[in-house]
Order: sequence, then C-alpha cells, then structure tokens
Amino acid sequence: MKKFTLFLSFSLLLAGQLLAQGRRNEDKILTFETIYDAPYEINKLWIGFQPLYTELFVTNVNLGYGLEASYFWKDKANFRAHLRKPYASYLDQQRHVAKLNSTEIENSIAVYHFAELGGTYHIKDWEHDTESLIYLYSKRYAGNKWASMVPEKSKVQTKVRKIIGARAGGYSYQTAVGLDRMYSQEKLSLLDAEGTALPQGLYPFTNAYVKGGYLGGSFSWIKNFAIDPDRTYDDLVKDLMLTVYGDILFAGNIRYDDIFYRPDKAQPAVAYSIADLGKNYFGFRAGIEGRFNRTLSWAYNGELGYRPGVKGQGLYALIKISFPVYSTDLNNNVEAFSK
Repeated sequence: MKKFTLFLSFSLLLAGQLLAQGRRNEDKILTFETIYDAPYEINKLWIGFQPLYTELFVTNVNLGYGLEASYFWKDKANFRAHLRKPYASYLDQQRHVAKLNSTEIENSIAVYHFAELGGTYHIKDWEHDTESLIYLYSKRYAGNKWASMVPEKSKVQTKVRKIIGARAGGYSYQTAVGLDRMYSQEKLSLLDAEGTALPQGLYPFTNAYVKGGYLGGSFSWIKNFAIDPDRTYDDLVKDLMLTVYGDILFAGNIRYDDIFYRPDKAQPAVAYSIADLGKNYFGFRAGIEGRFNRTLSWAYNGELGYRPGVKGQGLYALIKISFPVYSTDLNNNVEAFSK
C-alpha cells in the first residue's frame, strides 16, 4: 500500500510537471497574421545624402560627405550613381600637408573627389520560401518600459528574393599625392629638362587623375514582409535589401602633373618631370551594402580593396553611412471607377 501511494504521488507530480511544461510551451508559440510578404514589390528609386564617409586610402586618407542614387528597372537590372568629396582641406590629408609645406611649389593642389556610375544586370532573379529570424518586442510589461523593450527571438516562414548579378561601370577620381618619402629615399627621380634633380629639403607633391572601369558580380537578398503577431507583441516589419559584391578594377587613363618649382620669384618656375612615378592599372574590391524599402530610412556600405593609381599606394578601406535616404515607387497614378 505504501509503495502504491508513493507511485501515485510520483505520477501526479510528473503529470503536473508535464502540464506546466505544456503551458509554458504554449506561451512560447507565436501566432500571427501576415500583413504582406512581397519581395518583388519594392520601391524603384533611392536618393540618399551621405553625411559621413571615411576612406583609409594609402595615397590620401580623407573624410567627407557624398550623394548616392539607385534605380531598379523592373526585375531586369539596377543602376547606381555616386559622388563624394571631403568637407574641408584639413580632412583631405595630402592636400592639407601640401598646402602647409609646399610654399615653393607652384602647382595647384587637387581637391580629392571620387565619382562612379554603374549598373547590375540580373542574371538570375528568383523567389523562394525561407525562415526569417525576427526580434519581437513585448507589450506584456505595461508598468516596466525597459522590460517591454527587451526583444525575444522567433522564426517565421517568409519569402526571400535572391539576385545573382553581373556588375559593370566606370569611375573617376583625382587626388594630391605626397612624394617626399619616395624622393628622400631615392626611389623616385625628379629631373628638369637639363637633367638637374629637384633640390632636397622640399615637400614635393603631384596631382593624380585616374579614370577607369570595373567588372564584377554580386549576390543580393531582399526581404519585404510585415506581420501582426498576437496581442502580446508589437507589429513587425522587415524590409532589408542586402548585397555583397566583388569587382575587378582597371584604369584606362592615369595622369600626373609635373612639378613646377620656383626658387626665385624673379625667375620663371622650372618644370621637373614626374615620369618616373609608377602607375598601377589594375585592382580589386569587395564590399557589402544594405538599405531598407521605406520612404525615409538610412543605408550603409563597407568596402575593402586595392585601387588603380599610384603604384604601391592603392590599398584602401571605405565606410559610408547614408541618412536620410528617400525612396519612391515612382507611381503617382490614382485608379478611377465609374459609379
């Protein structure tokens, strides 16, 4: 009898635990209504101001602002235009150093700027079902704002659009280039028409003008859905458009300014040839960019590579932040029906 009583007590405890566990599992089940799930129904045009970019470029470290525009043409291709430049001369490193140290060099100092125009052809553009990890913000803690903002995670069944693209385009940039280290280490010859070398102790610099293009590929993920969870959670929208890419860079033209030195103001400036400065015509880059399918939002871009230009000085890393970014579907039509 005693054994039977113990067995019955144990069974009741176990059943209670299972029921409690079942209730806890039910509490963790997310029920929701899909408001929309349409990765092909995205805006067509994005125009963004970039209040901040920073470029750790071996040739010329610089920091400034930019503008960028992107356009999606149906499901066939997308296009992008970009322009950036420093806010001021002291944020354009080589320009600033040359301005302070090259009083006897007559050359004008180029203001750094970079411009790019290109497009991506959609080799393969398709949609399929997937699981998306989302963060849910609870409304259960009415008197505790902090607790209500602590996210819980869940996975929901949604659609994702994927694009394999072929990229191509052109770019142009100009920059001041400091030559003092190469010249002082005798890695560079600066000679006038008579074969006389530029005097030591100066800060020689030149301007580089580079024009070229790129060819590469990309892979994009586009999610554009919204769900209405049960009354425990706030509505959720996920509309991230993420792209990774890689390009081969090439330069069609690289040009340097000769150095004009005037030791005596009463005499004309003497030209010293920069022909000995090496040129690199090929490079590469890899990057990631993200934006959101919203009328007003922000975007980001990170890039690492080796840029054509001055030989041995092409390595760079770039970060761009865009805010605000305005986007539209370019559809102003209003449907009309007869009563």
